[in-house]
Amino acid sequence: MSLQPGFHSLWPTPLGLHRHADAEALNPLLVRVFGALRATQTHARGGAPGAAFFASDDDLLKRVQLPEWQSFVRFLVDSLRTTVTQANADAWPEAQRKNGIGLQLAIEGLWFQCSNRGAFHDVHTHGNCSWSGVYVVQVDAPEQRQAHPVFGMANGVTRLYGPPFTHLAGAHADLGNAYLQPPSVDVSPLPGQLLLFPSWLAHQALPYEGALDRVIVSFNASVHAAGASDRLHGYAAT
Repeated sequence: MSLQPGFHSLWPTPLGLHRHADAEALNPLLVRVFGALRATQTHARGGAPGAAFFASDDDLLKRVQLPEWQSFVRFLVDSLRTTVTQANADAWPEAQRKNGIGLQLAIEGLWFQCSNRGAFHDVHTHGNCSWSGVYVVQVDAPEQRQAHPVFGMANGVTRLYGPPFTHLAGAHADLGNAYLQPPSVDVSPLPGQLLLFPSWLAHQALPYEGALDRVIVSFNASVHAAGASDRLHGYAAT
């Protein structure tokens, strides 16, 4: 890439935020299915029932066989296709013209998590994929969630840390680098909401406590051109 004279804003961080149209009907079903799977996997692992945090195996694509689930997976894939096509508009002119048709989206892992009583997931990134997603199945209503006497507005949110975050600790800040603010963004959990983000983006689930468990579905995905190649980027898989 050869830059021409003028202003340039490089390396943006793309995000996608989507809503499931039928979440009110879908989510209670998912809660029941996940409850059964949690009981089975907790027993198999020899764990304690009702623990503050639980993460399922990442094989839900194979494990859950319901028509509503298949429709939900299509929602995940269609939302991801829309987001990655928009994010790569300049790099994928052909895919952009075809609205992402011809791209192969592979879900590398799909699992659910339940948390309560102050449980959290510390800062991390995801490997073996280019995009990750978090779908909110269940959580306290916003007014109740935000009224927590300790966690307040941050109760159970997903916090995304921008690329400049690690450079801001103790660094000089003035009006000249105000564009680096804010170094992090909180995404409030709402049932039916799907958050998509690049897998390299550092993030965490902040501590949560509520009347309802915070239940989410997480997944990782890779994106390729048709034919299991990446010719859109000038090279082919071998």
